[in-house]
Amino acid sequence: MSDLHPAAAGGFSAGAETYARGRPDYPAALSAWLRETLRLEPGRSVADLGAGTGKFTRLLATTGADVTAIEPVDAMRAQLAASLPGVTARPGSAEAMPLADASLDALVCAQAFHWFSTKAALAEIRRVLKVGGRFGLVWNVRDDGTPWVAELTTIMNAHEGDAPRYHTGVWRGLFPAEGFGPLHEASFPHGHTGTPEQVILDRTLSVSFIAALPEAERAKVAQSVRDLIARTPELAGRDAVTFPYRTFVYWCERVC
Repeated sequence: MSDLHPAAAGGFSAGAETYARGRPDYPAALSAWLRETLRLEPGRSVADLGAGTGKFTRLLATTGADVTAIEPVDAMRAQLAASLPGVTARPGSAEAMPLADASLDALVCAQAFHWFSTKAALAEIRRVLKVGGRFGLVWNVRDDGTPWVAELTTIMNAHEGDAPRYHTGVWRGLFPAEGFGPLHEASFPHGHTGTPEQVILDRTLSVSFIAALPEAERAKVAQSVRDLIARTPELAGRDAVTFPYRTFVYWCERVC
């Protein structure tokens, strides 16, 4: 935990239950991507690095591969272990994974790599992958082309401080990476359907740097989101709404 950004260490510990409720799952198209691109199937081994509460781990498990979830935040890992008892959940960080050299056919980071996008982390990922093993990155990204989503992003971003984010693109600066082939990219449309409370409010409160805010500040954010829902015709009074996303995936192969 000491190596984690304070927003991750504090926010994800405090907001583990909200994260499990509010974060979207992943589009069905990723099942084929895992099988065909990352080549996951029974007899193969994969790690979910920065696995959180197991949102993506669950999808990895459907491939039949042997899955190890690595998560440094105790509260998040406890949620994962409770919901996925068939998965090995272990503490560890991107720079120090409790795995043997060349022990994995694949490693995936979903919603997480921007937190630890360093040369040291890539060297550790290279260490645990077999030559020919594949490294995958996944992010569900809000579709700000929808006006109310853009307003929600503005509410969130006012509190981001120096927290690492996918949208800054800083993580891309590590590629091409030593020992890895070129980085490939694809994307898929996605939507998260549920009550406005779940898919909009809980989603907002699950953001690390918002979950880490003092209680009074967090309450102000929650009220701003409720006000947004109330004044938006396609959201107000609805039992179910769909939060639009686009899911971006990237992968490269360990070549030496």
